[in-house]
Amino acid sequence: MIARSYLYVPGNAPDKLAKVLGRGADAVIVDLEDAVPWSAKDSARATVAEWLRGLASDTGGVEVWVRVNPGPLGVEDVAAVVAPGLRGVMVAKTESRADLDAIDDALGKAEVREQLEPGAVGVVPLLESAGALLEARAIAAAPRVVRLQVGEADLAADLGFGDGADDADWAAIRSSIVVVSAAAGISAPVAPVSTDFRDLERFAESTRALARRGYVGRACIHPAQVAVANAVFTPSDDAVEDARALVTVFDQAVSEGRGVVVGPDGRMVDEAVVRRARSVIALAR
Repeated sequence: MIARSYLYVPGNAPDKLAKVLGRGADAVIVDLEDAVPWSAKDSARATVAEWLRGLASDTGGVEVWVRVNPGPLGVEDVAAVVAPGLRGVMVAKTESRADLDAIDDALGKAEVREQLEPGAVGVVPLLESAGALLEARAIAAAPRVVRLQVGEADLAADLGFGDGADDADWAAIRSSIVVVSAAAGISAPVAPVSTDFRDLERFAESTRALARRGYVGRACIHPAQVAVANAVFTPSDDAVEDARALVTVFDQAVSEGRGVVVGPDGRMVDEAVVRRARSVIALAR
């Protein structure tokens, strides 16, 4: 299944870590970067490592990600937190493919230590500067990268966007990340956070717009946003039923060696249409 919601939780808050898997999100992002002051980095890393090991790989079906710091500190984060049950790491402020080489090396060593399959831990680079955007194609092709994500707060500052920047101002950048992801053959990007967690109606509206633009799932900074993201990205029962019927017809035609496929609604069906149908099924709950 494809995760519809990613809920951030500070790595230095044991009380919040203890509850986060029950907040309804399909995935959680344990933050060792912005949420943790420099003086608390070491203790937060230890807290997260202990929490992960306490799970003993039983996450209740919730994906667990850790946002690590950039540079050497991030390598130390990776070495500490890799454990069974960890889906991957999100590398803050990735600027180039070279930034991910040390992370890949650290992950490989940690996987050996934890007796995990090579490549078991994925990587999501966070693009948070103009330079990172220009390097997006190379970054997307780096080892272990499963998707890209944009950190719009830092990026807005780098680009000089004003406080009133809206979805239209971000449209070109957001679409470019979808295009880069598709060209690289990695998963569609997860939509960025919205810091306004009180206006859920506006959050729903912008999430629907991002879904139309090709994003799958959304990062959330507050549990109240989780239900909204889940609702937006959950297809209706009718849509799922139609998608399954289409896939069944297509797979049957392929098994029989037929080159022309007609869907249940009488329209011609090709691989692109079926790919979309499979994505709908993957989002079903």
